[in-house]
Amino acid sequence: MESIKVFAPATVANVACGFDIFGFAVDNPGDEIILRKKVSPGLEILKIEGDEGRLPLDPERNTACISMLAYLRHINANQGISIELKKKMPLGSGLGSSAASSVAGVYALNELLGRPLTQLELLPFAMEGERFASGTAHADNVAPSLLGGFVAIRSYDPKIDVIKIDTPAELFATIVHPQIEVNTRDARNILRKETSLKNTITQMGNVAGMVAGLMKGDYGLISRSLVDVIIEPVRAILIPGFTEVKQAAIEAGALGCSISGAGPSMFALSKDRDTAKKVGEAMQRAFAGVQIDSEIYVSGINQNGPVVLG
Repeated sequence: MESIKVFAPATVANVACGFDIFGFAVDNPGDEIILRKKVSPGLEILKIEGDEGRLPLDPERNTACISMLAYLRHINANQGISIELKKKMPLGSGLGSSAASSVAGVYALNELLGRPLTQLELLPFAMEGERFASGTAHADNVAPSLLGGFVAIRSYDPKIDVIKIDTPAELFATIVHPQIEVNTRDARNILRKETSLKNTITQMGNVAGMVAGLMKGDYGLISRSLVDVIIEPVRAILIPGFTEVKQAAIEAGALGCSISGAGPSMFALSKDRDTAKKVGEAMQRAFAGVQIDSEIYVSGINQNGPVVLG
């Protein structure tokens, strides 16, 4: 194999109560990457599309390449690679844009070199791209993008422990991306360093309820558990119209609604595709009410993760 094209999906992280713990992959949007072997060693980015010229072509400053370089060092390889990256989602959207690029790059490279590592073994290298992008090597975006499905990050120490959680086949996600941008570092910096025992207990109960609700297919339990009493109240101030948009989603039939990752995108979960579409339209109207344009994505829970396109 001399070249490969791979798609890696966007993700919703935190999923309300599960800050830095939960994440799930969606069918769209996502990123595409094309890798080609070249004779001379090193990585070379030929072009990036869909980023409005904002992403660096320097491999030492590009999240996809950061992950690929870490991977190549680990397997002690000096294979030269040329790269074309197609960003098919907004930057700074709260949909795991940097994670999708990192996952696409390291997954495609592993395939191109004959799969010397398993898919799970690629996770630490994808996390290095996240470290460069946001300052923290968190996995709640890269893990679902790489492995597919709904994942929980139990621990990072002494090694990362990722669990895939079964989800009902009829569960659909609505994502609405408003045409504003929230910087991930800023969204993390405004968070309080401590929380009350009362809120901690409430949040732990919702995390446990979410896992149980997903595995049992109990939509009522999922709905009751999609509540964030720690992170959402702080970050909501960064999203104009947040309260109105969330209320519109619930009134349209969503099980729950919250911020996707660091925002500004918001997500809702519904128990069928038709409801998910109606929820998206209602959320978009609410954003329009505060003079903000937005895009809607409706998807089941993507169980596949990256896909080889050619």
